[in-house]
Amino acid sequence: MLVFNFVIIETMTKYANLKEEKSCWRKGYRAVVGLDEAGRGPIAGPVVAATVMLKPNSKILSLKLKDSKKLTARKREDLYGVLTDSPGVCWGVGLVSEKIIDKINILQATRLAMLRAIADLKIKNKKKKIDFLILDGNMKLDSVILQKSIVKGDEKVFSCAAASILAKVTRDRLMEKFDRKYPDYGFLKHKGYPTAFHIKKLEKHGPCSIHRKTFWPVRKYV
Repeated sequence: MLVFNFVIIETMTKYANLKEEKSCWRKGYRAVVGLDEAGRGPIAGPVVAATVMLKPNSKILSLKLKDSKKLTARKREDLYGVLTDSPGVCWGVGLVSEKIIDKINILQATRLAMLRAIADLKIKNKKKKIDFLILDGNMKLDSVILQKSIVKGDEKVFSCAAASILAKVTRDRLMEKFDRKYPDYGFLKHKGYPTAFHIKKLEKHGPCSIHRKTFWPVRKYV
């Protein structure tokens, strides 16, 4: 008699966790804010940042979140609705246009977008004090608020993953509007990223008003 041994390998899906937030809460920091951005890589459109502050013991903390880049557009939209409608979440967004990006560079524009997102959150949270910032990546803000940068924070940290979803959906919706305004470039398809299709359209029509004129290959056609 032949005996077959089958080994089943289960692939664990990695979700963001609350380790960083809980560590801050234990230290007495109640208003802990996660940040992330969308739109550093495109050659057209704004850069968008988002902030998310969670209420400890909220039901929203049981939500399973990933970095927005690892989710489908439909899933991002669904989670956007859940996050923005939840009483356990306070959030904000900040935008910096392509014109300002061209003036101050994308790194400084990203920082500015994050500061604007923090300001938006403060307004929505009735200007209450923020105790701690958790930033995705190797980023540091010019702020008196205590902060910590975490590489791949949008994969690891719950509030950063949530912020990545809000930033991505906000920016994608803007690019969909630009697609209707500038139909020659196919912004709905690529959201301003330098795909082969986008570059082909850029070569044919030249840059429009939302292209980042200091970015390659846009500056080639300015």
